[in-house]
Amino acid sequence: MATTDRRTATLAQAHALSAAEHGLPVIPLSATKLPALRSPHHGESRPSGCRGACGRLGHGVHDATTDPTAVRALFAAAPWATGYGIACGRAPHHLIGVDLDIGPAGRTDSLAALQHLALQHLFTIPPTVTVLTPSGGRHTWLSGPPDVPVPNSAGRLAPGIDIRGTGGYLVGPGSVTAHGTYRLVPGTGTLPPAPCPSALLRLLTPPARLRQHDGRTDQGRGLIQFVLAAGEGQRNTRLFWAACRAYEHGFGDTVADALTRAAVHTGLPEHEARATIASAARLTTTRCEPPS
Repeated sequence: MATTDRRTATLAQAHALSAAEHGLPVIPLSATKLPALRSPHHGESRPSGCRGACGRLGHGVHDATTDPTAVRALFAAAPWATGYGIACGRAPHHLIGVDLDIGPAGRTDSLAALQHLALQHLFTIPPTVTVLTPSGGRHTWLSGPPDVPVPNSAGRLAPGIDIRGTGGYLVGPGSVTAHGTYRLVPGTGTLPPAPCPSALLRLLTPPARLRQHDGRTDQGRGLIQFVLAAGEGQRNTRLFWAACRAYEHGFGDTVADALTRAAVHTGLPEHEARATIASAARLTTTRCEPPS
């Protein structure tokens, strides 16, 4: 490993340990923003519902911990890690991440969309931890109530607004990715995650039963559109992310064929698309089999 890479890995661990000291459960991430440790169940014929009970590392967000010894062990097992993820929905903060993306060539004004929702539903986002992403977007950290699990979603609230909730994770500030570094907005690093406004929380927690349309959920359609919008170099990563989100919510098998068709439409070979979805199924675990 080159000196620069060693320094990046050392800094990633240091940032992760600092986050853990503040009660934020962490895991190591690779430069692709995915969990750095491969699932120990990789290659098994059926998706595994294991969330770490086997005692091995590599269960994605289920490995997340605030214990400094365990954090060091995770990074020791993944010396190539360049960043860290922070598990959402976990005590004590029960973190909710509002991920404001910028669209292609800046066409998606997600910040304006959030401001419109705030005016429409009469809430304001209080001062809180805010992280700038390499693409020009931002992550707003909020704290949720312990008894209200907030689901992950992509574009359901509004175009360009993704939500990281229970079973998901946020890329931590200081992480270095293939596209750049995640950085705190000056002056927000010392703030605690602010309580999520009740009106926004109601928008983030839809009825438990999602409406079904022709074998796909409304949320599933949003994930399919996310895959269809993939550009050169994004196809596999977007497909993997969308499949993880689908399996988190328990409808991965339902939309697997549709996700495959979407990926093939963008130019990904079908066998590669199906292998990516199978990997997501193994990594994830929710109601049926998958995590986040």
